[in-house]
Amino acid sequence: MEIVRDLYLKKLIDSKHNGMIKVVTGLRRSGKSYLLFKLFYNHLVDNGIDNNHIVKVDLEDRRNKALRNPDALLAHIDGKMTDNQMYYILLDEIQLVNDFEDVLNSYLKIENADVYVTGSNSRFLASDVITEFRGRGDEIRVAPLSFGEFMSIYEGSRENALDEYMTFGGLPAIPSMPTAEKKTSYLKSLFEKTYLSDIKERYRINNDSDLEELINVVASSIGGLTNPTKLENTFRSVKKSDITHVTIKKYIDILQDTYLINKAVRYDIKGRRYIDTPSKYYFTDIGLRNARLDFRQNEVTHAMENIVYNELCVRGFNVDVGMINYNSKDAQGKSVRSQLEVDFVCNHGSQRYYIQSAWRLSDEEKREQETRSLRQIKDNFKKFVITDDPIRRYRDENGVIYMNIYEFLLEEKSLEID
Repeated sequence: MEIVRDLYLKKLIDSKHNGMIKVVTGLRRSGKSYLLFKLFYNHLVDNGIDNNHIVKVDLEDRRNKALRNPDALLAHIDGKMTDNQMYYILLDEIQLVNDFEDVLNSYLKIENADVYVTGSNSRFLASDVITEFRGRGDEIRVAPLSFGEFMSIYEGSRENALDEYMTFGGLPAIPSMPTAEKKTSYLKSLFEKTYLSDIKERYRINNDSDLEELINVVASSIGGLTNPTKLENTFRSVKKSDITHVTIKKYIDILQDTYLINKAVRYDIKGRRYIDTPSKYYFTDIGLRNARLDFRQNEVTHAMENIVYNELCVRGFNVDVGMINYNSKDAQGKSVRSQLEVDFVCNHGSQRYYIQSAWRLSDEEKREQETRSLRQIKDNFKKFVITDDPIRRYRDENGVIYMNIYEFLLEEKSLEID
């Protein structure tokens, strides 16, 4: 069973021979090793690269424990390079090597060495890639399976697939697990014994009850605007905790740095400016979010919004939360200033799309409610409502395009179609 991960494979292929260290990052257990050691390795072999010119080292394998010594690893790689032809050096879990930065940088000036590494856990976070390689590293960030990738190995209808995907998420190990109990146990254990352990190790957090409670609060409020000060007030009034907004911000930054959550900031569409606070937070994998809450809060509206956000990020968009002010009149004819929200403002180069995520459009009132903010936007960029309703794509009299969730998730160019 081979999972199709063409998006990331293409990024690796396009980065060949660019003189930089290719650093594959992302959430733990999201498929980084599979991408590098199977898909990319197979690409090299299929394109005529002799196996003797592919140096593979799985540093997580205890058989290679001796190679976690930086000098031993250097000697091992150098010993494999016996001619002037190009060598492809694939190193998995490079953070297990002391002074790994020096090891990798040692190959930057060797013209026939093309280096690819994966890294994870407490010594290889998002900020480390920026800090350690200072412009000499080419980061390829891998996300959990998109719904399209999930469907490439799912045996069943797309409706059942989406239901499972919205419940258990897209970590690559999930589709092969035979029961809901196995999937639940895996996700809970992974969150507790891997992700939280990494955070505590890296940041030396001893009193972690506030951190864990914050994770629960963020998980409960996906799709809702919040900020550290608001969360501080919640902790004081509800949790009787004296945690400060400074510590809360630090914890949120940590959760972002470990790839567990992503932040969407607010953008004033008419004013064309960003607003610092409040923001929205979405989980990189909806299954981990659900597991954190013991699958007690599986609201399809929130899950769908999170999945739409993740899909947009995977497609390379910068995704913000849109805000638009407009004036209207109340029942007495008095002028009222209102603020409306657009779920997502998506930008990529010169492209921009406005998107509302609406699980169901049950009647005309609901349709009017979901499109009110879009109708206030006067520019010519496309405006979408994505819904689970079984509809064919159409455009209404206001220029708003309605699209079924399956078309959006399974058609890579779904937003570009006129």
